[in-house]
Amino acid sequence: MKPLVLLDTPALYYRAFYSVPDSIVNADGHPVNAVRGVLDTVAQMVRRFGTDRVIATMDADWRPAFRTAIMPEYKAARVKDEEAGTEIPPELAVQLPIMNRVLTAAGIPIAEVAGTEADDVIATMAAQSTTPVIIVSPDRDLLALLDSSADVSVLRPRKGGEWEALTQADLPNAYGVPDGTRYRELAALRGDPSDGLPGAPGIGEKTAATLLENFGSLESIIKAAKAGVKTGGLSPKRAATIIEVEETLHKTLEVMRCLTDVDHGIDLDSVPNGLDRAAVEDAADGQNIRRSVDNLTSALESVSGADAAAASHEAASQAAAQSDAVAQPKSTESAESAPRSAGTASWVQSRLVGFDLETTGVEPATARIVTAAFVDSPAQVRTWLADPGIEIPESARAVHGITTEFARANGSAAAQVVSELCAEFAALREEGAVVVGHNVVYDLSVMAAEVARHRPDIDFASIIPTIVDTFVVDKQIDPYRRGKRTLIETAKTYRIELLDAHDAAADALAALDISRALAEKSTEISALSNDEIMAAQADWKRSQAAGLQAWLRKKGNAEAVVDGSWPMS
Repeated sequence: MKPLVLLDTPALYYRAFYSVPDSIVNADGHPVNAVRGVLDTVAQMVRRFGTDRVIATMDADWRPAFRTAIMPEYKAARVKDEEAGTEIPPELAVQLPIMNRVLTAAGIPIAEVAGTEADDVIATMAAQSTTPVIIVSPDRDLLALLDSSADVSVLRPRKGGEWEALTQADLPNAYGVPDGTRYRELAALRGDPSDGLPGAPGIGEKTAATLLENFGSLESIIKAAKAGVKTGGLSPKRAATIIEVEETLHKTLEVMRCLTDVDHGIDLDSVPNGLDRAAVEDAADGQNIRRSVDNLTSALESVSGADAAAASHEAASQAAAQSDAVAQPKSTESAESAPRSAGTASWVQSRLVGFDLETTGVEPATARIVTAAFVDSPAQVRTWLADPGIEIPESARAVHGITTEFARANGSAAAQVVSELCAEFAALREEGAVVVGHNVVYDLSVMAAEVARHRPDIDFASIIPTIVDTFVVDKQIDPYRRGKRTLIETAKTYRIELLDAHDAAADALAALDISRALAEKSTEISALSNDEIMAAQADWKRSQAAGLQAWLRKKGNAEAVVDGSWPMS
């Protein structure tokens, strides 16, 4: 059976709430940054582990009475509303019902148990599972659940969009302790001010690890301190501190210990519940989370349907082979199976892939990539987030919503993104695919500059596949149409839905849809082969640039120069 992924959902939605730009809002004007962040994380986990067995655990009570009875100060500093006893900002609270509706519709169970935290539900499920368990959480306290015998691991988010996978075998090198039990004791000594856990003053993580290594357990450390032992890192001052806070350390251990017997009411073997696409669409309606929802449903369908699709494909192939063997002599090749000449096939018959970049500026030579997307369909999206290596100007952030801080915390290194995008371009060229973009001259020019900056060993021009620029083609088909020809306005002209403009994936999808509308409008253009559409666009671009330049000079700008280069400037 596939592994079971347990989401520490509160920790994940808080992380997204404070790191994803809050400029992303729904039809009611409420931010949906936390919703997007969680859905994107779930999709990433589904793909990473090849499993749709995902459970979203929740805090039914983030300060359970049984814990505050032991230590009243537990998480007390986080209380924002004394009367309601909540720590959730109102801008986040309105997002949780949206997130829960989407997750439930996607077949991901919501698990919460009255009077307990998500940690307790996670610990119980980890103890009950008969399959490997991956706990997804930025909370290091859950490292106490690491168990090699039960195949429990923890995946923690790191900077640059990376994830750190930890098993019990990693604890000695990472924290200097052998197992989860000792890690909990280390955490008790170290303390956690954010949770109101004071620890032992003056004893940090490294010192705590040294003491545990030398004495074996917290109880042994306390006994040694009372016996006056002065070796193994136990100085008289540290010994006195430990004796003084002994009771607090015991309480901290008890508060940190997760329950393993909560009644969550979920049959782990029956997970997932099943994706209901109609319910997902209904839950996402008007929420401005289309890209994240499509990403999640695509991931779930690719995993849940992989085995069935493979079996169906094999059966169909066998049936087709048998049918062909009966229908025609082995020496005869059917016209349908004969290879099509690349020179005569229409570009519309190729695989069409939308492409878009969001960047730090408008000048291709100096702009840096922030986000990138290749899109085959709403359900087939590949996106990248880059740390551009420079500050993202406010003017650029106002367009795409990505801040410098967010890109640095969650983006991959620019060189890595550029390398992966080049690999994608090269693969699409090899396949004979057509890459579609709106005013793609800009995007490809930025790519060329970034390749020269980070991967000068790559000849970018040589790996560019067939390109269709909807800006150039639209202007050729309808040269006298008044008004702007931005992606937003062009989408309106062809009645193409553009959700979340200036999101790379949304823009790439819109360009893809526009290209098909253009092909329907002009049978002459849709009949061109890949080579012919490339050559034609180069001519059209030069002509369009010359016309604009002449018009500008006629209007008084005698030195106006319009670059007619294509597909890169």
